[in-house]
Amino acid sequence: MAKLDGVGIWSSQLRYGDSAESADSAAELETLGYTALWIPDVGGPVFDSVANLMGATERVVVATGILNLWMHEPADVATAYHELVGEHGDRFLMGIGVSHAPLVDAGDPGRYTRPLASTRAFLDAIDATENPVPIESRVLAALGPKMLALSATRANGSHPYLVTPDFTAGARETLGPGPQLLPEQTAILTTDADEARSIGTDWLRAYLQLPNYANNLLRSGFTEDDLTSVSDRLFDAIIAWGDEDAIVRRVHEHRDAGANHVCVQILGADPQAFPREQWRRLASALT
Repeated sequence: MAKLDGVGIWSSQLRYGDSAESADSAAELETLGYTALWIPDVGGPVFDSVANLMGATERVVVATGILNLWMHEPADVATAYHELVGEHGDRFLMGIGVSHAPLVDAGDPGRYTRPLASTRAFLDAIDATENPVPIESRVLAALGPKMLALSATRANGSHPYLVTPDFTAGARETLGPGPQLLPEQTAILTTDADEARSIGTDWLRAYLQLPNYANNLLRSGFTEDDLTSVSDRLFDAIIAWGDEDAIVRRVHEHRDAGANHVCVQILGADPQAFPREQWRRLASALT
């Protein structure tokens, strides 16, 4: 798979929303010029969603952000990958990650253990299958330096989530010049600070309960008080809000810091609704 560039869309709606609207949205997003569609995996048939999006498009890359390795058997993952690219072409990018202990252990206490070693073992098992997922077609969710280093050797780079352009710069230094760096950037298209806070505060607070994100932000220079209070400093660093130009500036900051591609997640007042008008507005600004 060729390296990603440009700007993509990260969307839970494309994954968990109505499948017909997901397909219609995917086709439009492709015509708008987005280069990749990213979807999460927190349970359910993720490969069905990938197939739905790939079937509705012709050129855009469809990526998992991320495939939760605790929820899948490596042999099944390799088989699904080859079935999808065989039918729809070489445009499935498999983002793989360990997710978070509170989520994984909720249904099976104690299952989440040794995330770095577990990631290595999962990749070893995929590579031992008859038809492995090619290294160039997979990236790893990586926040800490050891996982970033692994993503440079056992995958084609990293897909970090809930990070700042400063993190992107440090990650590029760790990865070196070759591997892909594909950060997610959350955005709210409003110039009203109160509205942005109303939409984004609880969303961000939920992520701050997950140790992997909290620890990474603490490593990045934020304080426990920033996290506890969801300070303006933290909010503004993680969530780009404002008009289209403000969002585009943040995307450019990631690119200037070393990102190959940035995937934007749009938050709206209704988290279940497809933010199609916002996607259109952002596309117009980007082009």
